Amino acid sequence: MADGSASLRGILAFSLRATTADALVTSQDLSTSSRNHGSDRLVEGILFSRQFILSYQAVLLALLLCFTIWHWTNRLRARKPPRQLQRLKGTTRQVRLKDSSLTDTKAGLSLAEDSGGGSSSSSTIQGNSPSPKHSLMIGESEQTPLLLKWEPPTRDSIWLRFSQRSRSILLFQPRPIPLINKTLPSNETTLLVLILLAIQVFYVFYRMPLSVPTLFVLADRTSLLFVANLPLLYLFAAKNQPIKFLTGYSYESLNILHRRLGEVMCLLALVHSAGMIGVWYTILRPIGFGLARFLLSKIILLGLGALVAYELIYLTSLGSFRQRWYELFLVLHVTLQIVALVLLWFHHHGSRPYVGAALAIFLVDRLVYRMALKVESSIASLEVTKDQGTVVLRTTIPLEQKHWFLKRLVGAGVSKSWTATEHVFLTVPALSRKHVIQAHPFTIASKAPQISDLKAELKLIVRPQDGFSGDLLKYARSHTSVRVRFDGPYGSLNGLHMLEQCDTSIVVAGGSGIAVALPLVWAVHASYSVNDLEICQDKKCAPRTILIWVVREDSHTSWLGLSEIQDLRDSGIEVIVPPPTAANGKPDVPRLIESCVVTATRNSQARIGVVCSGPDGMNRAVRNFCASFLAGGYDIDVEIEKFGW
Repeated sequence: MADGSASLRGILAFSLRATTADALVTSQDLSTSSRNHGSDRLVEGILFSRQFILSYQAVLLALLLCFTIWHWTNRLRARKPPRQLQRLKGTTRQVRLKDSSLTDTKAGLSLAEDSGGGSSSSSTIQGNSPSPKHSLMIGESEQTPLLLKWEPPTRDSIWLRFSQRSRSILLFQPRPIPLINKTLPSNETTLLVLILLAIQVFYVFYRMPLSVPTLFVLADRTSLLFVANLPLLYLFAAKNQPIKFLTGYSYESLNILHRRLGEVMCLLALVHSAGMIGVWYTILRPIGFGLARFLLSKIILLGLGALVAYELIYLTSLGSFRQRWYELFLVLHVTLQIVALVLLWFHHHGSRPYVGAALAIFLVDRLVYRMALKVESSIASLEVTKDQGTVVLRTTIPLEQKHWFLKRLVGAGVSKSWTATEHVFLTVPALSRKHVIQAHPFTIASKAPQISDLKAELKLIVRPQDGFSGDLLKYARSHTSVRVRFDGPYGSLNGLHMLEQCDTSIVVAGGSGIAVALPLVWAVHASYSVNDLEICQDKKCAPRTILIWVVREDSHTSWLGLSEIQDLRDSGIEVIVPPPTAANGKPDVPRLIESCVVTATRNSQARIGVVCSGPDGMNRAVRNFCASFLAGGYDIDVEIEKFGW
């Protein structure tokens, strides 16, 4: 019995001391002394886990390579003008389209005058159940039937129909979970999460001997998988990382994977801890190793500290906590991460390569980029809008022309320019001491600068709630300017790239989502080259850009001002502003989009692109509308720019 106990203690000591390099030790080196004590499976399980976990990073790299190939293949295929311009380029004769085939922008812009109830500066559509005169959408004439007939283009290819049906299913977003009202992502995102979870389950249970004598193998495997996930967890969370360049997914798109992976890792840590308690109870307790001695041993005490830190990170990251105490969440999230990494470093040798990689990602992102390369200060003006509940922050940014492309490629601040839909993290030290280290995200609501510009206006629209934004509103009521610090820009360009290839671009904004929509419509409208537009002798054949802005109060239009809205119309961008929802209820946004889509595809197989930035309900309605049209044969795509964190 004494020899058997010594053998078991030797195996446990080996596994607790072992690093990844110790996997080179063969099972014969350990099992010879324990073969007579029935410990072969325990030794083999430990050694196999040490070798098996090495393949995990290879699997992740293979998946990253697949997404990279898929992304860049699509990007290279997309480097072509909209379909209507392609047809025009392929012919030498001048094309004249019928007046009803594409929209005459000015017809829609005079909608308010037709209703007799407003000035020409408003394109508001009155009511949710409009009268015949009010139901005229942009691009409709008096002869257009009131009930548009939905006739999807004919698709002869079986593979194309299958592809569109599949994309439609992936695009669809289910209803929120009842009772708890938990918003669910699209089926595509859910599939990615399930793939990530399936990989975790596979690496936990593959060739795992599930029995009490081999309980330590399970505890050991879960700990190995936990630390192997650390670099990926911090990579998903980093604002500056290579995944955006390789796959097109920026950190806000990866945030859901970061949260789900973090939850899985917390579960792995719990299983590891429970397994170690089980090892003590089944192996160490019978040989006189007391519980207090077990828990107070250095390796166990450090592990318990790391467990508590990571479980606190999970609890304080829940949506209910974040929304109520956002500033406290930010402080705890950063502090507890550092504490947990330090404890893991000293907990076990084998964790150090992974902890070192995670810490390097964290420090490069935070110190090199977010506190050095991408941080810039400026004096900004503050304006409280007519609704008395919104702050518009403006500043002029001098743009650096030297090495512009290189600096944008490796990551640089707003003085090296920015692109539509990107955002910055705003810090206003003058508000209070606690705000010196706080940075909050806001989308840049001004037109993105061109390469030749020497300076550009950077505008942020801040809708106050509690905490930082509420303090900024109070400050703006008594001050007209303040020194601010910008960290950025950040964000995905998928929506912009998609719309640049479309014949009709529809951008939908709900409330402060106009901060995304406004620079986006300007960028899309400017993306059509002069040569392409010269092909269209008739202005009606040019690609269409449509902005739909849903506001709660009529005073919210002051966020932009009538002059900026008029500039949009004068440039040929079609603007639809339904009546304010506070007095008239929510408009039927999918119906507005449907009218634009059916008009655009009446006489041609146009490519339609839709980008929506608004509350969850609007985003889901627009996404599912596009999914239904895609299943019906239309060439339509959608991107959701979700605001809120």
